[in-house]
Amino acid sequence: MSESLGSAVPLSTTEPRPAAAQRVLPLRHPGRWIASAIVLVVVAQIVHGLATNPFFQWDRFQYWFLRPTILDGLLITLEVTLYSAVLGLLGGILLALARLSESPVLRAVSWVYIWLFRSVPLIVVLLFLYNFSALYKTLSLGVPFGPAFLTFDESRLATDMVVAVVGLSLNEAAYAAEVVRGGILSVDQGQHEAASALGLPKGYQFTRIVFPQALRSITPNYVNQLIGLIKGTSLVFYVSLLDLFGSVQSMGSTYPGDIVPLLLVATAWYLILTSVVSVLQFYVERYYSRGALRSLPPTPLQKVRTGLRDLRVRARKEAAI
Repeated sequence: MSESLGSAVPLSTTEPRPAAAQRVLPLRHPGRWIASAIVLVVVAQIVHGLATNPFFQWDRFQYWFLRPTILDGLLITLEVTLYSAVLGLLGGILLALARLSESPVLRAVSWVYIWLFRSVPLIVVLLFLYNFSALYKTLSLGVPFGPAFLTFDESRLATDMVVAVVGLSLNEAAYAAEVVRGGILSVDQGQHEAASALGLPKGYQFTRIVFPQALRSITPNYVNQLIGLIKGTSLVFYVSLLDLFGSVQSMGSTYPGDIVPLLLVATAWYLILTSVVSVLQFYVERYYSRGALRSLPPTPLQKVRTGLRDLRVRARKEAAI
């Protein structure tokens, strides 16, 4: 019995390799590499075509990019966007509160307003306001169906800038109302009940408890609306306001040979504006995510630093092996 035990052969006669000599090979992804190579080839062809095609006239693009006429139109675009965004958001908040009100009159009026301006194209609204003086020569303030205390000449009051801002604001308020209403409804009902249990006034509940939490949901959706608003300002050209697109169109009529580079100038400036808004969106979302996330999302600079640090650590490990 003892001899049989002593002569037993061990299950493994090979000794384990040292830990330093062992290496875990990553899983291969050939399909991912093939798809990446195809995408890089397509992107390289597009960039090469843009750089070498003489039809784009990049020398004329450089000439027009910072011309005073283009910059004046860009300034008007920024002014119209700023005024319309602020007025549209304020109007959207009021409309959202009206839709959430217990008053059937406020709910009905708000619903009809949102339904109407979401159904009518923006260009129709702008053209209607531009020709509003044909319907009403004067505007007055006073007792309904009674005497008027103040009278305004509509043709003098409704300048091109006013028509553009009012039209965009009316249209933007309808979409902003649904964004704000959705953000308010996304707040947990327990927050409303807790605020009511503390006996806080309704206005204080909304401004200090409900609305700050709703901003986490409102911000990304409204920034998308803001980007659409920036591009929508190109329609104010049809009410005789020379914004960025209007300036490009005007110069294109004067210099028909430069239509393509002028359109590229407008494209580049719209890309810059929307990119700036996207960066601001990231930091606003990051600010309002405090308390909702365990750790804030890293900024682009932090991502670059983390990537470089990981590369250095990986290089050291490869060198040690």
